[in-house]
Amino acid sequence: MGAGMARRRQVLEARLERIKAALAAMGELRPGTLSQQYNVCGKPACRCKAQPPQKHGPYYQLSFTRKGKSSSRFVRREEISAVRRQLANYAKLRKLIDEWIDRGIELSTLRLEAERAQREGGGK
Repeated sequence: MGAGMARRRQVLEARLERIKAALAAMGELRPGTLSQQYNVCGKPACRCKAQPPQKHGPYYQLSFTRKGKSSSRFVRREEISAVRRQLANYAKLRKLIDEWIDRGIELSTLRLEAERAQREGGGK
């Protein structure tokens, strides 16, 4: 294995260890998106029926799909910051996993190339 290849392998291994540590340190997470909803009620003289209408809200709704099943639920105003942190953690998780896979493929390729070079060079 050449010096450049060995150095790249060390860099990849170190990055994979940092990814694993970041995953282990993650807090609560959840998939989905948080949106604001505004509603119109059934009272005929309500402000939501005025011109222009002043709809009720905002109400916060969390929507997500998990194991092929779509779900949504309303989120209380006092829970919004916690839910936003969980959503951010989930996005970070997905990003770290994607990078882990990419770096793992690259590292595996380097190892296979090194083994092939050793077999081919060692047989002469």
